[in-house]
Amino acid sequence: MAGRGRGRGRGRGRGRGHGRAARLSSPATPLSSSPDLQDVEQEVLFEFIVVLKGYPLGIQRLPDKFADFVAGNEPASLHLREAACDCYRWPVEVLFDGRGKMYLHTGWEKFARYHDLEAGCVLTFSYLGEGDMSVKVFDETRCRRHYHGDTDEEDD
Repeated sequence: MAGRGRGRGRGRGRGRGHGRAARLSSPATPLSSSPDLQDVEQEVLFEFIVVLKGYPLGIQRLPDKFADFVAGNEPASLHLREAACDCYRWPVEVLFDGRGKMYLHTGWEKFARYHDLEAGCVLTFSYLGEGDMSVKVFDETRCRRHYHGDTDEEDD
């Protein structure tokens, strides 16, 4: 894959698993528009949190204020990415119910499974414009989760 690891310039490192453990079976798509994105702070246009309750893999409603924010320019999908990982975007279809309610639909379950989301997790969404959203995940201990190849759980 030609686009993997471009722009990092850090070689091997410690910490959050930015190394070579690429998830080749991941349904996410590589980012190719800005290889140095991690070095540039993007402007956040809108930010909100969602506390996962009940079944976290099902359709997820987004806050009404965010639906109002995108009203008139409703995206057909959002591209979610982990806040500290600029390697992949997860396409998630968005549904609007005609009453001003907005939901994450097709693609959400894959994102949620891949990130092992469960009831009690708190997610911080940062809307960056043009359908791009950065997501931070906090578990039930209120500590932020970091992924990026920390383990190779796909061998089960």
